[in-house]
Amino acid sequence: MSELSLFGGEGGAEPDEGPPPRRDPSSAADPFAPAPRADAGPDPSVPLAERMRPRTLDDVVGQDHLAGPAGTLRKLVGAGHIPNLILHGPPGTGKTTLARVIAGHTRAAFVPFNAVSEGVPRLREVVKEAQAQRKAGRRTLLFVDEIHRLNKGQQDFLLPAMESGLVTLVGATTEHPAFEINAALLSRSQVLVLKPLEEGAVRAVLRRAVADAQRGLGGMDLTLPRETEDVLVGATGGDARQALTALEVAARLAGNGATLTVENAREALQQRAARYDTTLAYEMLSAFHKSLRASSGEGALYWAARMLNGGEDPKTLFRRLVAAAYEDVGLADPQAGIVAMQAMQAFERLGLPEGLLPLSNAILYVASAPKSNRAYLAMSAATDAARQHPDAPVPLHLRNATTSLMREWKYGEDYKYAHNYEGGWVAMQTLPDEIRDARFYEPTDRGYEAVIAQRLAERASISSPAPGPSTEAADAPEASAEGRNAEAPRDGDG
Repeated sequence: MSELSLFGGEGGAEPDEGPPPRRDPSSAADPFAPAPRADAGPDPSVPLAERMRPRTLDDVVGQDHLAGPAGTLRKLVGAGHIPNLILHGPPGTGKTTLARVIAGHTRAAFVPFNAVSEGVPRLREVVKEAQAQRKAGRRTLLFVDEIHRLNKGQQDFLLPAMESGLVTLVGATTEHPAFEINAALLSRSQVLVLKPLEEGAVRAVLRRAVADAQRGLGGMDLTLPRETEDVLVGATGGDARQALTALEVAARLAGNGATLTVENAREALQQRAARYDTTLAYEMLSAFHKSLRASSGEGALYWAARMLNGGEDPKTLFRRLVAAAYEDVGLADPQAGIVAMQAMQAFERLGLPEGLLPLSNAILYVASAPKSNRAYLAMSAATDAARQHPDAPVPLHLRNATTSLMREWKYGEDYKYAHNYEGGWVAMQTLPDEIRDARFYEPTDRGYEAVIAQRLAERASISSPAPGPSTEAADAPEASAEGRNAEAPRDGDG
């Protein structure tokens, strides 16, 4: 048995039929039964991708985890229970197809709703029609294309009908549901993820379309060489609809009885606009940051270029670059943060396209720099300690003695002014008593942190260095008022 196509059955094996007709919702007939046709060939006014759309789960290929013999949807259909569904996946992977197939298998009334052009008034009509369908003993499947475009009020309007089972919602979205669909609707739905079609599946789609005389291009007697097929498959990124559209254009350019050439395919494809949406933006931004962390300048440059080609604001990349410089390079190379910030400022002065030069330089610098996240971990550890001890008092010797009463209470007593000690350092308790021995920062031996680690080790080996010529802060004329024992009140001091 030959492989079946996502956009149609075996070539030449289908009955003579056109695209799925829109039926009266009150009709009990299968909404996907073929419509009578007066002619023997496909209707050229209907796009090839629509004509080749599958009618049953057995026709679907490329989503075996959903429609295959052990697929989730096949099990649900077999059990006679279809929950509310959110179909999430890239364009051209079969979201609309699966919604229509589900309705056909369950004999439900299929009601399409476009989230871009329709609103709550239309939803009210749908609910009223669904009530009539329920009285007639028929379920209603509401298919909401681009469901992520529904606002919160529109999404909330659907909840009562979903909860009561009046309608079964099947929503389709290319955006990540967690980002674009509110929690109340998600909690009442099952999210099914569709994968981009693999190369073999797209090839099957194209070959069936070329061979199928009933719904495809079989009547044109075309030849599709492997090299032309390679161009169509490689340029469409797992999007079967785009592949079929390009095939149809190439066929019209070549004419009946022709061999489709690589030039035909390239002319049909023109300049492909790469997919770039909210979900991909987050995924690529993550890949960009992780490439920087992995010291892969090539990876970071590639993902940056992909995002820029998709129309991303370069400032998004600069912000992530600065964050990576301080999170993943840190004190192993303190210059990384400076380089990233200077590159951002240079971009603001230069604009596009010259502003991308400092971006490239900074990406390569941060990616190539020695890595350490110990400063980041130190802040996380300090934050955890602050949460665990939110009421720990400030040690008396660290408090500001700004009044005579505070001095009587021993505020600031035994405070040691570091600049009056050799090396500008003195051992002194700076944490609350509850965590007085805590250590948040453990430097690595990489880059400049090796110098820091050596310095901290030397200080740890000395309990307290000898004081310099003067032990009184008041005798140090260079000391600022803030550094002295009796500090002047600052903003926020009581």
